[in-house]
Amino acid sequence: MAFPPSFLEELAVRNPIEEVVGQYVNLRRSGSNLFGLCPFHGEKTASFSVNPEKGIYYCFGCHKGGSVINFQMEIEGLSYPDAVRALAKRVGMEVPEDEQYQSRYRQQERLWALSKEAARFFNSQLYGPAGAEGLAYAQKRGMPKSTLTRFGIGFAPNSWSALCDAMLEKGYTEEELKQSGLASVSQKTGKIYDRFRNRLMFPIIDVRGNVIGFGGRVMDDSTPKYLNSPETIIFNKRKNLFALNLAKKSKLGYMILVEGYMDAVALHQYGFDCAVASLGTSLTEEHAALLSRYTEQVMLIYDGDEAGQNATKRAIPMLEKAGLQVKVLQMRDAKDPDEFLKKFGADRFRLLLEESSNRVEYQLRAIQKKYDLREDDQRIRFIDEAAEFISTLGNAVQREIYGSRVAEAAGITPESMQIEVKKAFKRRMAREKKKQERIDLSPASNLQPKDRHIRYDNIKSAMAEESLIAILLREPALLDCCGALSAQSFSSPMLGRVFEQLMANHAQGIPVSLTGLTDFSPEEMSHIALLLQRHDGPVSEQALSDCIRTISTEHQSQSAKSPQNNDDLLSLQKQLLARKGLKT
Repeated sequence: MAFPPSFLEELAVRNPIEEVVGQYVNLRRSGSNLFGLCPFHGEKTASFSVNPEKGIYYCFGCHKGGSVINFQMEIEGLSYPDAVRALAKRVGMEVPEDEQYQSRYRQQERLWALSKEAARFFNSQLYGPAGAEGLAYAQKRGMPKSTLTRFGIGFAPNSWSALCDAMLEKGYTEEELKQSGLASVSQKTGKIYDRFRNRLMFPIIDVRGNVIGFGGRVMDDSTPKYLNSPETIIFNKRKNLFALNLAKKSKLGYMILVEGYMDAVALHQYGFDCAVASLGTSLTEEHAALLSRYTEQVMLIYDGDEAGQNATKRAIPMLEKAGLQVKVLQMRDAKDPDEFLKKFGADRFRLLLEESSNRVEYQLRAIQKKYDLREDDQRIRFIDEAAEFISTLGNAVQREIYGSRVAEAAGITPESMQIEVKKAFKRRMAREKKKQERIDLSPASNLQPKDRHIRYDNIKSAMAEESLIAILLREPALLDCCGALSAQSFSSPMLGRVFEQLMANHAQGIPVSLTGLTDFSPEEMSHIALLLQRHDGPVSEQALSDCIRTISTEHQSQSAKSPQNNDDLLSLQKQLLARKGLKT
């Protein structure tokens, strides 16, 4: 996405990175950097750094980094142009016209508007003759009009073209109806028809209030029971949660994560306005990261069947990795929260929440269910597996307490169980020590980029290339000394591209900065931010000359077929020495 470099430079100046990041992360100063807990992965020790002088952020834990634009992209899940637009809006800047960008954004705006109109259409149908069955179903499920209005619930008529006809009349095109996922195309005739028919409709609204998709529930026994919008340029089910637009405002201090729309709606209706549901997909790391922006604790309530329990086991480590405290609630005398609330009411459900177990208790119960403790061999296997699990707990007090509970369940002494836990703990520590030793004994591998798509074939040259890039970004005037150096001299194609763009910007009088690097992936920008952190030594012509000398030597040894490049590098070194009044 090509924005004028001068505009991007002003955008970065008017959006100081520490202010933008500070909206999401509690930062504390340590020397020239600011540190906080990373918003992109769970951690207890702050490894997320912001350098206001360099205009960069970098996390030493998950290795994400870049400029203020990259941060805005990552934290809000935006494309590059949308992140630029968001930052511009933040400070009241007007975004320069760019046909490619404006065309895509206009397309998104049209689809947001179309989806909103569709939601209004579905809602109006619910209260008309075509929606009588849907309204009766909603009332049967105990949803009053206030709930239907709050969630914007509607009804898709049992018609092949009711929605399409209505939207075409409002000026939307067939192509837009297809792009939004509201219309499908007949393979026989090639004509469009309504994707959602004879279904109770739940609009999916993002945290910024845009209608981005729909979930529709059937009125009969046909399948699928729930039909969701397909992936579109405005809807990604891996990065959105149903009802989060409402739950993010809750004052309860935690979030309840359930499987279905009806469960989430019922919980809100009974006063638990912190409930959200995934959108027809298993919980993802993106979902967990999204939740971590709005809460520190998640109550997990999945179905009690095998599929629900497996989903719970998969969800727990994802949520904990995002830094969330996890509790698991197991339903009693009801298959789901919706049924429980209708049977017993909000007060009983509140007691159920208070009795919910933490993830350790839940997982130990799950291990115990696998074994018949009346059989000695199965008791031994239970003790071994439980000890292995307890050994992963970081707190010694936790290991002792939960070890005692397992001992009681298995009919052995607490002391015997503690011995088994200590053995498992020592085995795990030994494995981790060996793993770390392998890493420590491979220093070259530590210098490799964290992203596997960016690799260094020549570590020695790449370190000089990294240092050269860091010097030039910190002291752009030294680019005048690099006229004979080319991108082809770099052993790393990616670093060569960085150098090439810096030189091009400098030649055009464009300010040289990290923000001006516009043709790089998020992974590449993270690595550029890392090299700025890694190479923080003194800036001087001598340091630049040393970098060029190393690049020259390594290039000569690797590329005897390119004598012209070698002559250019030698000429460049002579220029630097001449500037210092020295003779070759």
